[in-house]
Amino acid sequence: MKTNFIKRHLWLLAFVLIGCSSPKPTTKTANSNYIDYIATESLKANLTVIASDEMEGRETGSEGQKKAGRFIIDFYQKNGIAFPKGAKSYYQPVPAAFLNAKYNENLPDSENIWAFIEGTEKPEEIVVVSAHYDHVGIKNGEIYNGADDDGSGTVAIMEIAKAFQKAKNEGNGPKRSILILHVTGEEHGLHGSRYYSENPLFPLKNTVADVNIDMIGRRDDFHKDSNNYIYVIGSDYLSSDLYTLCESVNTKFTQLTLDYKYNDKKDPNRFYYRSDHYNFAKNGIPSVFLFSGTHADYHKPGDDVEKIEFDALTKRTKYALAIAWEIANREQKLVVDKSDK
Repeated sequence: MKTNFIKRHLWLLAFVLIGCSSPKPTTKTANSNYIDYIATESLKANLTVIASDEMEGRETGSEGQKKAGRFIIDFYQKNGIAFPKGAKSYYQPVPAAFLNAKYNENLPDSENIWAFIEGTEKPEEIVVVSAHYDHVGIKNGEIYNGADDDGSGTVAIMEIAKAFQKAKNEGNGPKRSILILHVTGEEHGLHGSRYYSENPLFPLKNTVADVNIDMIGRRDDFHKDSNNYIYVIGSDYLSSDLYTLCESVNTKFTQLTLDYKYNDKKDPNRFYYRSDHYNFAKNGIPSVFLFSGTHADYHKPGDDVEKIEFDALTKRTKYALAIAWEIANREQKLVVDKSDK
């Protein structure tokens, strides 16, 4: 009886010791868990507000855009996501003088909006996740709601911020800091991202990458039979690491068809130069632009929420999160070994 008692207790002790020494979840495991935290229901609920008639098309500096901005900030506050250290609020004011300096369009003052998840090991190194939240407003009495352009990117980076904050709350926060950046004035010439690049909160030398999202909610005429794709633009322009990373996380987690049609520097659409990542890339910061292409409602009043394909928006948002997660958690910064000049 005594021998059996000792054996049972030795077995119990071994079981406890094995349990205590179990390894922590790998980056892949944690990444997979938080990718699944991206929720279609949340994307749809937020986009239904952002692209509603109440926002009056979110023209740069308009009351409708400011109302959308207040909704975005309220979302961050409710989810415990702070504005960046060193900032006074969730706003980076962008003055009218700056917005009108190039084209004299008589735009009023506007604001970039930022949120921040501080890194656990290399907090001084910054990964930017960006999207523009302005659109083109009201024309001839019709509201241009911009559900895809770029309501889709706006709600995507809100969800990405929420996933990173959840990870941090659970002890799996990113090694590097995440700056969520909603920029203004894109429709008038990439003004908000240009303002940030010329007035950065964090030194550009410490910004390791920009993951930029602009229109990921629908399909184009080149993909009529499936929405399981994403255009990847610019990932190989400055960094071979970034290209390899974008390919590998897709293989691991999302299995989208990565379409490089618009990655050709000779492409006449010049999409690489037409969204906000460019103001980071021109400063030597590795950048990737995620895009699902144009459609019949591009810059027209028919770009409404009911036409968004939320299964595709969800999967593409997961892909963007996977890219940002991997950049933020890899041991070394992305190598800059190319020039796009």
